[in-house]
Amino acid sequence: MPSIAFITLGCKLNFSETSTLARRFTEAGFERALPSQPADVYVVNTCSVTEQADKKCRQAIRKLAQFNPAALVVVTGCYAQLKPDEVAQIEGVDLVLGADRKGNLFEYVNNLRTKGKAGGHIVSCDIGTVDSFFPAFSSGDRTRSFLKVQDGCDYRCSYCTIPLARGKSRNSPVADLRHEAETIAASGIREIVLTGVNIGDFGKSTGESFFDLLRALDGVDGIERIRISSIEPNLLTDGMIEWIALSRTVMPHFHIPLQSGCDRILASMRRRYRRAVFADRVRKIKTVLPQAFIGVDVIAGFPGEREEDFRETYAFLESLAPAYLHIFPYSERPGTPAATMPDSVPKPERAARVRALNDLCSRLHQQFYVHNIGQEQRVLWESACKDGQMFGFTDNYLKVETPYCRDLIGRLQHILITGLHTERRTAICVKREAQATK
Repeated sequence: MPSIAFITLGCKLNFSETSTLARRFTEAGFERALPSQPADVYVVNTCSVTEQADKKCRQAIRKLAQFNPAALVVVTGCYAQLKPDEVAQIEGVDLVLGADRKGNLFEYVNNLRTKGKAGGHIVSCDIGTVDSFFPAFSSGDRTRSFLKVQDGCDYRCSYCTIPLARGKSRNSPVADLRHEAETIAASGIREIVLTGVNIGDFGKSTGESFFDLLRALDGVDGIERIRISSIEPNLLTDGMIEWIALSRTVMPHFHIPLQSGCDRILASMRRRYRRAVFADRVRKIKTVLPQAFIGVDVIAGFPGEREEDFRETYAFLESLAPAYLHIFPYSERPGTPAATMPDSVPKPERAARVRALNDLCSRLHQQFYVHNIGQEQRVLWESACKDGQMFGFTDNYLKVETPYCRDLIGRLQHILITGLHTERRTAICVKREAQATK
């Protein structure tokens, strides 16, 4: 029986795609191996969102080639799409597969196994040619599944290569996605996380809307929770927020990219909103969902970001008081307008600004947890165990813990938030009810 191992780098969208590819291989008789185990084939699904992401991809590929030189190595994903020649030259790589051919991976691997090691052959990695949609969802986790609902992006932010790597915005029809959600529910999974590149832009290729999708998925039997992985502030409407506040399954959990709290920098980034719009979205959420989790993306050290611009961003974030900050130092991406902009911020200064934002994040995150002490919540328990404790997340994405009990895995339970765990910080001490729902 041939064996295959998958290595996924980057986002949950990659994770959902890799999981679907793995199912195809196991259904066809392949044995699934871990990346640390010998295998006949290794598939690396790559990321290229930052320079550091590229570096991690190269390291992972070289490590595999050194570990098992006789194995076939196939590289796909964003890094492969954007820099196929660079990937093909890495020793041990047999095939560089473009994003538009990812769904045909099984056929390419079988062809490779017939021919043997091929030495860096490149298939369909031309920029601007990615236009197919590869349906995908993750499986194997007893708690949640990441459902791919959208791919590509029509936004052209000046720092981002994702439109080059992933193509234009496109999606499956709502009816197909509801069917996939029903398949997920039939496997016993209780929570779905909607993933994509720009999911709020859903419907470009089918004449539907993201709101249509939410309403369709809200009625799927067996799915108790739906989370939105990320949504642009200009695509998050009052009507959607108000509907989520009343929804049976869509959780009070928002991840909204800001990138900068300075309007001048937002304009330079070519973002489609200004800080007033972002502040209005946060105010609306907090008005109708006071306990909602709000996560915010922010880039530190974008070209031309002066010290006063950074202070403006810092003060803006502090005033909004989100639950969490996802912080990136600006990374030059070849082929983007930002890469040639003047007034580059030195990397040590970028790192200093990241540290300052990380400190702010720690304070805001703890503040969010403190505000939830005394609140009744639901938690979906997960299988991981550490120091005799098991963990789960509440509807509004608080991480909680309780003594490990195998029977609780994959169950929803009402709990009372009673305090913070001082050592783990992000863990919450909880008082369990005796009963948990299946």
